[in-house]
Amino acid sequence: MKIGILKETKKREKRVSISPNIAKQLIAKGFEILVEEDAGIKSTFKNADYRDIGAVIEKRGVVFKESDVLIKINPFDDDDLKLVTKGQILMSQLFHKSHPELIKSIAAKGVSAFSMDAMPRISRAQDMDVLSSQSNLAGYKAVIKGAYEMTKIFPLMMTAAGTITPSRVLVYGVGVAGLQAIATAKRLGAIVEATDIRLETKEQTESLGAKFISVEPNGEVNEGVYAKVASEDYAKRQKEAVNKSLFKADLVITTAMVPGRRSPVLITEEQVKQMKNGAVIIDLAASQGGNCELSRMNKAVIRNGVKIIGTTISPESVSTNASELFAKNMYNFILHLTENNQFKWDLEEEITDETLIVQDGKIRQNGKTE
Repeated sequence: MKIGILKETKKREKRVSISPNIAKQLIAKGFEILVEEDAGIKSTFKNADYRDIGAVIEKRGVVFKESDVLIKINPFDDDDLKLVTKGQILMSQLFHKSHPELIKSIAAKGVSAFSMDAMPRISRAQDMDVLSSQSNLAGYKAVIKGAYEMTKIFPLMMTAAGTITPSRVLVYGVGVAGLQAIATAKRLGAIVEATDIRLETKEQTESLGAKFISVEPNGEVNEGVYAKVASEDYAKRQKEAVNKSLFKADLVITTAMVPGRRSPVLITEEQVKQMKNGAVIIDLAASQGGNCELSRMNKAVIRNGVKIIGTTISPESVSTNASELFAKNMYNFILHLTENNQFKWDLEEEITDETLIVQDGKIRQNGKTE
């Protein structure tokens, strides 16, 4: 089976879906690897790095034509789909719930498509979960980015000239990105607080040495690994509980996203007006609209002395590590789906069932083809 590794064309994207190290492991398993020319260059992986481990470097058109499986990180776009042929298998993050027209276009090509962002959050799938691996890096980098943008340092510092008090950091959303942000800010010496609609994250927050801002659920319970949209009453009470910390914070990191929906607005323009002059907001949910009402993707907005930066962070600035982790997820996923280098198509198995969005040109819904 020939696996084609495509160069990412999305603006600002620097990652590659398969690193040379993982390509080597796939070759050892009997797969043939074709890599589009310069696919890994922005992640510090040269063409020679792939050639040295036995992969073949080809022009874009050749990779599309000769591959049985085509792998990207970002969704296949219209230009990509012009080059795919019937019977091929596509793998990428498709975000199918938010892009139904894309899925229809993929199906029209008579191909099969797996969406990596649809990976079920179960223990067996942890080593294939690209959302978690990338979010982990995003949480770390958000703190580093915030430190760069702030005019203060994180730790308590006692000097002959006087004492510098530690910065205060507030994290919205205690998922993978949020937990890493908490841990990183604590390591740098900040006073850290966090909040989440899922009360089970309180223990995780406190285990990292941060304070959890609790809001009584009044019968409303949000369980599971993903946040859900809160009721109007709960959102109001959470806002009141968090405001005191928000208005004192030097750095705020927001991470709350709901799969397939717009990011919930957690910080309004009115709240921003009451924040400290010089405070920084790093909004990791900006790609889905943002947790701050003023966020704009890939832009820095300054309002009332507060700098709001909308970003996804990890693809932009830690592409080497992000690519390595994504590639390892892909390796585990490919081995899970195949036997003797051929796809098993076991639709009774949960991971296959949930990630296979299109099969042989037919869109699948709830485990069935349309």
